[in-house]
Order: sequence, then structure tokens, then C-alpha cells
Amino acid sequence: MADPALLVYTRTTGYRHDSIPAGVAALRALGGFEVHAHEDPAALEEPLDRYAAVVFLSTSGEVLTPAGRERLAEYVEGGGGFVGVHAAACTEDDWPYYGDLLGARFAGHPPVQPGRVLVEDRDHPATRHLPPVWEATDEWYDFRACPRRTAHVLLRADESSYTGGTMGDDHPLAWCRAQGAGRVFYTALGHTVEAYDDPLFRAHLRGGIIWAAAR
Repeated sequence: MADPALLVYTRTTGYRHDSIPAGVAALRALGGFEVHAHEDPAALEEPLDRYAAVVFLSTSGEVLTPAGRERLAEYVEGGGGFVGVHAAACTEDDWPYYGDLLGARFAGHPPVQPGRVLVEDRDHPATRHLPPVWEATDEWYDFRACPRRTAHVLLRADESSYTGGTMGDDHPLAWCRAQGAGRVFYTALGHTVEAYDDPLFRAHLRGGIIWAAAR
């Protein structure tokens, strides 16, 4: 029996992360999924039902056509899984539905630096392998609003562990939520090339994808 397929979308019309190729390679190496990586927006204009989940891997700017927007919304509302990684929060700013789907939009970030990640949910597939306090180096995204009202927070940043955070004590970094009949997982981590070689981060991604893909 063939592995379930993931559509991994990496188109950028804004900032392009150097870590995108490492991210695609890491997703291929996870096992259990057949990865279809695309940059062409036409890939989102086709029926998406054959995919277990659609992954936006550090996309940026406006990356979908009107037909692609319609397909993606129809897919998630009908029970499809959606996963956003890092700069997926800097994507489709002109499409209000996408901001609701993801749960929060990017506001800014300080320079890349070490910091501490606090695990809020020790039982979720994306976090159950993590220590309660996870030391990581990343680009610590701030968001325009806290997603906690509509999402279940899995990880948050300890802003006392680095400089430049703007959200205070309640600074979510990864969360999951329902959208229609679909499941959405987002993680703000994944800026650096090195992150995708980290077994903890790879397991975090894999668990989030497995959760989102479960119908």
C-alpha cells in the first residue's frame, strides 16, 4: 500500500528562506509520506483530495491564484489537513480566510538567537517527545494577535530567555486548531537550515503532520 501523499508548497513572492531545500529534504526523510514538492501555483488549482495534508513550508507573500484559494479552502473545510511552517505566517496577507485558517499572522522578529521553548501540551503528537523546556536557536516570531482564542497552544516562547520579544508572558509558537471538518497545525520554528537536522524538530514536524493528516 502506497504511503499517503503530502503536497509541500514552497512558493515565495516575498522573503525567501535559505532553509527551504533543507526543509523539503527533512520532510522526505521523515518516512511514512510521499512528498510532492511544488512551487507552481497551478498545483493548488487541482483537486487536493488525494493529499493527506497540504504543507506551506516557509511560503511568503501572495502565493495562490483565486482558483487556488478556492481549492484550499474547500479542501480544509471538507476535512483536509493543513500544516504551516515558519514563514507560512507571512503568507496571503490579502486573503482574510487564510489568517483565520492559520490562527495568527506574523508581526515581526528579533535577530536569530538562542532561547527557550516551553511545552504546554505534553501529550500531543507534535510535542510528546520534547523536554518540558527545549533550548533552541531560531528566529522568534511575534504575532499580531495571540491565537489562543481559536487554537490549542502546544508551545510558547520564554521571552526572558532572549531579547526582542514583544508578546510578553503569553507568546505561542506552535498550535493546532479545527477549521471546518479539517485540522490545522502551525509551528513558528524552522528558520535555520540547522533546525531541519535536529531530531527534536523533525519529530515535532512529523507529529504535527500526522495529527493534521488524521481524518
